[in-house]
Amino acid sequence: MSAPISIILPTLNAADGIGPCIAALVPGVVEGLVRELIIADGGSRDGIELVAEAAGARLLIGAPGRGGQLRRGAEAAQGEWLLFLHADTVLSADWVSVARRHLREAPEAAGWFRLEFDEPGAAAAWTAGWAVWRSRMLGLPYGDQGLLVRRDVYRAAGGYPEQPLMEDVALARRLRTRELAATARTSAERYRREGWLRRGWRNLGTLALWYVGAYPARLARRYARS
Repeated sequence: MSAPISIILPTLNAADGIGPCIAALVPGVVEGLVRELIIADGGSRDGIELVAEAAGARLLIGAPGRGGQLRRGAEAAQGEWLLFLHADTVLSADWVSVARRHLREAPEAAGWFRLEFDEPGAAAAWTAGWAVWRSRMLGLPYGDQGLLVRRDVYRAAGGYPEQPLMEDVALARRLRTRELAATARTSAERYRREGWLRRGWRNLGTLALWYVGAYPARLARRYARS
């Protein structure tokens, strides 16, 4: 039987930092869970093709835009299950056993991981805790928490929309989601650069505006200016 999971990583100028993400996926290959790694790139000029070759990954190159990149990766995938991850996210060592249990116990649900940041302190812990609460209570995990979903369930939900922002929430709203008891440790660089409070309020405001019907393209322009 073929390994069931295709892993899809959207990238844009991420070659220098993607190593830990890929390294954390190796146990899934060794244990026969990962069928393929697909890097869906948005036109980087940072040597991502060398990274893909070294990792044995399939490289897809197209227009930038995370929603479109994720969608292209899913369309090319051959696995029964799809695992979408951001390039700066590192799964905890127990993710293989947790994912295997999810495949067996909840095939109709999309699984998400508990968020952590690569930053100590109360601000990082509070922000990660809010993300886990939002995901549990509202069923709205963000992309940096990963998404493990069976391919036919993903397709039935319409897949990722090709929009510049909130593609993760747009898909999650059409899925039944489930918490996975492993962690996704992601970069806190944007929070460090912009400030935890400012970045957190901006994210919350963007989500609220999207919920009341603001166009993703307009939100993306607002997001870039903030």
